[in-house]
Amino acid sequence: MKKIFSPRNRGYLFANAFSITAIGFSAWIINTWNHEGPNGTFIFSEFIIIPFVMGMISSWFWQKENISSRQLINRSILNGIITIVLSAMFLGEGIVCLIIVSPLLIICISAGAFAGRSMFKEDNSTLNSSIFAALFLVFITDSISEHHYQNMVSDQLVINATPDKIWKNVVAFEHIKEENKYWLFKVGMPSPVQSTVTGYHVGAGRKCIFSNGYVFDEKIVTYDENENLTFDVTHQPRDPEIMGHIDILRGQFILKDNGDGTTTLTGNSWYKLYVFPTWYYDIWAKSITRNVHWRVMEHIKELSEAK
Repeated sequence: MKKIFSPRNRGYLFANAFSITAIGFSAWIINTWNHEGPNGTFIFSEFIIIPFVMGMISSWFWQKENISSRQLINRSILNGIITIVLSAMFLGEGIVCLIIVSPLLIICISAGAFAGRSMFKEDNSTLNSSIFAALFLVFITDSISEHHYQNMVSDQLVINATPDKIWKNVVAFEHIKEENKYWLFKVGMPSPVQSTVTGYHVGAGRKCIFSNGYVFDEKIVTYDENENLTFDVTHQPRDPEIMGHIDILRGQFILKDNGDGTTTLTGNSWYKLYVFPTWYYDIWAKSITRNVHWRVMEHIKELSEAK
């Protein structure tokens, strides 16, 4: 029993108990004040401030053990793993989301653990209280603030065919049989496999079908034959693998005749993120969007260049 409630284990226990309580409190504030996002918004504080304070709490329990920096890092990593497992259990997050959040979470927990070790060595209760108060103020301010972020990703590919040979494969394309190359697709993230259309005109319905059977419902808003296909996403699935944290707003394919028998195909996607900080998560959003583009565009290239 003493081992179960040893200072080391209490460091894990109280840090994660704080995390669950703080995230629940944050979700309550966000839902009460802002009502943002399809499943709520995950804010900066939930991935920076809360993990940082978790590390500080753990350090408070470990301060008398005189552990080395390497041991502190190892314990912080384990602390992060415990948090990730709890996130999967209680928040229903999928494997891809957990992979994405893991580096940021572990770095912030480790930073908080080192900061806590330095703070508690000084034994300055006034300074320590001021630091915790400042972090709490940032947390509250962040929770009640509005969070909006939209971005657009664009990619280009040259196809050895004229626009009239490519157009039909842009509007709708056959099932993609090519094996996934992008590593997140390989570990479980849905990848595009087919697109269907109800008509070849403005207002027609279009569907983008993914590998796990999920379907994005779309509506064609621009239909300039052999030049521009633009569609709005009218409905998209929600699941633990990314989809609840990002909205794909619009997609577009632009064809430019290069005059030499080749065509430059441009793929554009507009999206809105519900996870912050965007300086971290938008790196992943861009990477995922680009790899969706490349999978579809390379398939269009293969179909259009086939004799």
